[in-house]
Amino acid sequence: MFIGIDAFAKCSSFLLEKKFKRVLLVADQNTYVEAGEKLGQALRELNFEYSVCIVEPNKIGDVVADEVSIVQALLKIDNNIDALLAIGSGTIHDITRFCSAKTGKPFISIPTAASVDGFTSLGAPLIVRGVKKTFQTVSPIALFADINVLMNAPKEMTAAGFGDMLAKYTSLADWNFGRFIADEPFCPLAASLTKEALENCVDKVDKIAVGDEEGVRILLASLIQSGLAMLLFGQSHPASGGEHHLSHYWEMEFLQKKRHQVLHGAKVGVSSVLLANLYHAWFASGELLPIALNDRSEKIAEIIATIPKSEQIAALLKRVGGPTFPKELNIDEELVERSLKEAHLLRERFTMLKCYNIKLSQ
Repeated sequence: MFIGIDAFAKCSSFLLEKKFKRVLLVADQNTYVEAGEKLGQALRELNFEYSVCIVEPNKIGDVVADEVSIVQALLKIDNNIDALLAIGSGTIHDITRFCSAKTGKPFISIPTAASVDGFTSLGAPLIVRGVKKTFQTVSPIALFADINVLMNAPKEMTAAGFGDMLAKYTSLADWNFGRFIADEPFCPLAASLTKEALENCVDKVDKIAVGDEEGVRILLASLIQSGLAMLLFGQSHPASGGEHHLSHYWEMEFLQKKRHQVLHGAKVGVSSVLLANLYHAWFASGELLPIALNDRSEKIAEIIATIPKSEQIAALLKRVGGPTFPKELNIDEELVERSLKEAHLLRERFTMLKCYNIKLSQ
């Protein structure tokens, strides 16, 4: 993994060291202009062969990781391709890692914004027949990030990356809750790595807000570490809880209504504010499941205490210029209420959101 000003030259040299003959650059129109062309120039200087797949947007202008995009990329992969290079943020990486897993071609991560923590993970969240599903695929064999490209990324993408990190407050609490109540699998090391990455971001929030080289490095390093924690555990539990289920629910709603998508990190940041408020209020009300009462309430209190109050999470998001309320994402109250009741059904994971809904249905 390399983050620096000569990342594309480093990537080109790495390809030669691996004795690859030809690679496929997978990007969208924007990321190809911002990074793909520069990487292509570095490859040409070494007389390295490559081809390009520009993933086309859907009818409303969004690039999404769905069946259509995946097939478009797969059609560009032939026997002469030795590796795939994902040039972009979350969506391009999800498309590429799925194609990598299905074709057996290794892939390399080229982040163009510090916007998500999925660069180094195994999971590929994809839209299949309108439903968001996460597939366990493969991780990249290397990562090269050009610091100038990252610094020039839209500020809202950096804010989204910070939102994705703040979401670890609720995801880690949900994971500990599921471990304690439902005996879900747990890895102390993966949890510790995620917590450390989260704390690094919060401690350096002012540097991240400025968006200079140091701040962007800190944020991307934290996002990468979170992805490595998921890679270590083999699933997304360390970094994805009820807040991600809300985000996926909203995304599917937007797709069905043919509305423009919202950045993933922006959605999970906002949904973490929602869940922080819900979880604290729920526990304070004493309306827990019978299994969670008496001897278990003290432990649950400790878990919920690890989540800052919703106002604190919102204040941190505001520091970096990120949204804090659903209405800022054009998500109305009806959709929020519906998602709070139904989003937990998207995954077989025992989050506090799921437990909350079990209690409501009794």
